[in-house]
Amino acid sequence: MARVYVVGTMDTKGPELRFAAEAVRQAGASAVLLDVGTQGVGDGADISALEIAAHHPEGAAAVLGLTDRGQAVSAMGRALTAYLATRTDIGAVLGLGGTGNTALVTEAMRSLPIGVPKLMVSTVASGNTAPYVGPNDLAMMYSVVDVAGLNAISRKVIGNAAHAAAGMALHPVAAAASDKPGLGMTMFGVTTACVTSVRQIMEASHEVYIFHATGVGGQSMEKLADSGLVTGLIDVTTTEVPDLLVGGVFPATEDRFGATIRTRLPYVGTVGAVDMVNFGARETVPAQFANRKLHVHNAQVTLMRTTPEENRAIGTFIVSRINRMEGQVRFLLPLGGVSAIDAPGQPFHDLAADTALFDAIRSGWVQAPNRRLVELDLHINDPLFAAALADNFRQIANG
Repeated sequence: MARVYVVGTMDTKGPELRFAAEAVRQAGASAVLLDVGTQGVGDGADISALEIAAHHPEGAAAVLGLTDRGQAVSAMGRALTAYLATRTDIGAVLGLGGTGNTALVTEAMRSLPIGVPKLMVSTVASGNTAPYVGPNDLAMMYSVVDVAGLNAISRKVIGNAAHAAAGMALHPVAAAASDKPGLGMTMFGVTTACVTSVRQIMEASHEVYIFHATGVGGQSMEKLADSGLVTGLIDVTTTEVPDLLVGGVFPATEDRFGATIRTRLPYVGTVGAVDMVNFGARETVPAQFANRKLHVHNAQVTLMRTTPEENRAIGTFIVSRINRMEGQVRFLLPLGGVSAIDAPGQPFHDLAADTALFDAIRSGWVQAPNRRLVELDLHINDPLFAAALADNFRQIANG
């Protein structure tokens, strides 16, 4: 039977954690109580803090030998992540705690595949939870009162969370017989025409998951790839890269394209919407960009045209990642323009900037049997370019 891993600091939250584990068992599920305390020894854990800490890459002393609490919590987060990676019987993970334990436990939760139930009862769950959740199916439940003693409120909240975790562990959602292979795609408003055409072509053979390229969207797509929930990617919209490099509000992380490198999944990519850096309302654009070419997309989104220098950096970033991919890869360059507003007569049409982008990718490209650079004298939203994306994916997915 898959088990519920109940996680927390037994030196400070022992009674609450034992209560949660017992509630899981009373609901009919198997519970394993993990101690991730770093400042003392707690009683009643099934897996001790020492055993967890021993999974740190540098050993238990790198966790339990630290006097700085912040460093110790961070180190224990790494150790817990490594420990959970060794488990094959996780039905759900249930965490309880305040700010420190929330950061620790959710770090490990985020490493688990999409679909593995993750529930965190936390004192900070009613605020900005993005740093704890990220691009993951991680649920956070506000504790209402501090996780500091059992009372009429905390017993109800913790008990409800325990029953929810037990239910998820006891009743996993099975795949449907009609499920098609998953295909991840990235989209932005200015690449919608391309993505829509590709989706319509690919839906006959694949279940298409489209992600809005707003920073977390790209991370979510790559999390699905790491979790084994897609069989390939058509990465139309890489606009999160300029936001990372120039300072926009929808940035990728440095790990953009990392999932494809790790998984070797079939990958077809292009440079959709890299002609722009994204900001909020016009008045939020940083002062250093006041004299740049700006386009008000709507009341809440202002776009800034990338320069030739920025496009060289963008192209270099992208090609450096593509060169590390060992699976089957096709990367397509739309020489007629990279977004709806990068075309003759449109506000971001800039041949010099596009040429700098394409030249950086060409010059940085490392030839390999598994990777092919394809140049097409088409605009990204031309139906023929969409057809080429779909055709190239079918070739490498079936090859």
